[in-house]
Amino acid sequence: MTMSTSSTRTELQERAKSMLLQYAFFRWENAVLIAGALMLTVLYPRPVPGWPLWGWALLGMIGVAVIVYSSLTDRDANAKILVDLMQEEFDPRQIRDQKLRDEVNRGLEYQRRIEQAVQQQRPGLMRDRLENTAEQLSDWVSNVFKLALRLDAYNQDSLLRQERQNVPQEIEQLIARVNAERNPETKSQIEQVVDGKRKQLAALQALDARMRQAQLQMDQSLTALATIYSQVRLIDAQDVASGKAERLSADIQEQVNRLNDLVDSINEVYNYQTEGLG
Repeated sequence: MTMSTSSTRTELQERAKSMLLQYAFFRWENAVLIAGALMLTVLYPRPVPGWPLWGWALLGMIGVAVIVYSSLTDRDANAKILVDLMQEEFDPRQIRDQKLRDEVNRGLEYQRRIEQAVQQQRPGLMRDRLENTAEQLSDWVSNVFKLALRLDAYNQDSLLRQERQNVPQEIEQLIARVNAERNPETKSQIEQVVDGKRKQLAALQALDARMRQAQLQMDQSLTALATIYSQVRLIDAQDVASGKAERLSADIQEQVNRLNDLVDSINEVYNYQTEGLG
């Protein structure tokens, strides 16, 4: 499943809420409370004079309600479910290259720690600012993952690797044939093939340059993520009031846009799913 960049965390949050609700209702503690209430209703229906027949059931329902409420307001549980969904959405196991897989894992780790910082904040301006930051970082990690998928496919693309090696040699051989050919019609046909091969080589070189740029951008993005994470950890209420949080948000959005543009530019020339030139 692939989500639009602008709604990654929002959609994951909706799924997390649904999962948290299921978790809250189907905890083993609730099963014990319900079973205990039923058993006591049958075996010990009136522990004290005047005890209603539905007394144990009421206590059981109250206990279940308390557990459900505590589960829904459990910040750590919220953060864990959301991070688990992020891990599922951006599964590093899809990436074959170990270096790229490690980089995606690093991005997910920064995201996990930011989510923990968000969940630990009480409602208010500080929490709102961190929520916005976490939303942007989710988009950032999403683009890092997309970029890693494309780089991984390109690195593993044996056909393109072979073409980059063979096409220059083929052009040289064809040029030699052009120079040796005496038949004008045949010579013209070979020259057309040379033109096609040169266009192919130019496309291969342009794609290779784009991918080298993508790898450099990937490395830069991970370094920037580490810096952003440190800045987020240091932000306090005074920084929020001074506008530091807005500047940090602008820096993150710039990184998100840069990665998004790079992914789009790669999509124009390379289909990573079929591993071929676009």
